[in-house]
Amino acid sequence: MSQSTSCYPKVSVDAAGTNLVSHAGTVLLLRTAETVGLTAALTSALMPWRKPNAIHDPGKTVLDLAVSIAAGGDCLADLDQLRTQPQVMGQVASDPTVSRLITALAGDVDAALAAIAAASAQARARAWELAGQDSPDHAICAENPIAVDLDASLVTAHSEKEQAAPNFKRGFGFHPLLAFVDHGQTGTGEPVAVLLRPGNAGSNTAADHITVVKQALAQLPDAVTGSGRYRVGRKVLIRADGGGGTHEFLDYLTRRHLAYSIGFALTDKLAAAVDLVPDAGWIAAIDNDSGELREGAWIAELTHIVDLTSWPAGMRLIVRAERPHPGAQLTFTDRDGLRLTAFVTNSRGPVERLELRHRRRARCEDRIRALKDTGLRNLPLHRFAKNRIWTAIAALAADLIAWTQMLALTSHDARRWEPKRLRHRLFCIAGSIARHARRTRLHLAATAPDTGLLIAGLQRLNRMRAPT
Repeated sequence: MSQSTSCYPKVSVDAAGTNLVSHAGTVLLLRTAETVGLTAALTSALMPWRKPNAIHDPGKTVLDLAVSIAAGGDCLADLDQLRTQPQVMGQVASDPTVSRLITALAGDVDAALAAIAAASAQARARAWELAGQDSPDHAICAENPIAVDLDASLVTAHSEKEQAAPNFKRGFGFHPLLAFVDHGQTGTGEPVAVLLRPGNAGSNTAADHITVVKQALAQLPDAVTGSGRYRVGRKVLIRADGGGGTHEFLDYLTRRHLAYSIGFALTDKLAAAVDLVPDAGWIAAIDNDSGELREGAWIAELTHIVDLTSWPAGMRLIVRAERPHPGAQLTFTDRDGLRLTAFVTNSRGPVERLELRHRRRARCEDRIRALKDTGLRNLPLHRFAKNRIWTAIAALAADLIAWTQMLALTSHDARRWEPKRLRHRLFCIAGSIARHARRTRLHLAATAPDTGLLIAGLQRLNRMRAPT
């Protein structure tokens, strides 16, 4: 008898398993959707697209797609992984039915996107209400505003797709502009606007920035924006890079009484004004809220040194000088071997605190990376209108993950896990179906390292009363 030299046990494999669920951990996403009322909201909002005597509810189909994307799917056909689990997912539409629904939604794309946005806004308000002190809008005020970060990113198209175009980095595809609510240092964030644009769309297009801000504000609960929704107030902070540093966009933010912290391009004239700042005018940058100093970085305010009369009243110009990283290339606006960057804001307070707040806009890059890992990395459809629907569903998937973390995974490191890790540790936990006394029970794998975390999250959601 030969002895195996393999490092792994030798097992016989067959296809006789029954009552098994491969991605049983996705039940956490389903329970979150029910708790915040997303299931009912989508059903109501997408009712106009339901045909008479139709078996499948368009709202449930869109939610099924969002769960599929959240679990790692990147095309419509990946819904098949959930279709094989009717004990958990219920009746899932077939591929032709899903395709017909996307075509129907794309036929009146603006109305469909408005309906999905209305459903997500309703669920978001409920999620934040349930989160209480863990919600992004807890105890916000002018001194502690809720931050909405704007940024654009490139999405590569690997084939000819409608409105795909060359971009400034010599690639080909799309250039969406996105907005995220920042959950702060202890959390992640959630997308509140996704504006899909051709690859050759400009980075500093004021009209697009205004559109995204309007969409983002419409997603915030009334408790944040007020019933009027126009004069929102400075408890909402809009942060953006230099692409938002235009007259038209800053004028718009000023008219709406929003707080802003926007990157600002330094011209030769502005860079030269840095030489006029006295030594006493430079303040050491800080690294965190405790006031710990950041080595090799200083901040100064140029508001009273340069002429800003053509810009909105109350705008402050703050510049940062920092030693560049080893090997970094200096530009013509850098001075004395120091890298210069600037931003403008209409907020009051010490410049070092305002600069730290603006620097935290870098968390938006993490949110973009997570969204690309949740359906935005590759737009799978050919028609532009259909890809707009896909991006809305991808944003819904990212929202669902963020709400799950905020409500079910509070007080655990998983509150800040990115989608890839959530899939590997939670969503992919296997289970088996058992039936007893006319009840169906899902048994999760007892040997999975994070089964206890998943059960605790479900119990936490069960304690929250679902909306009627």
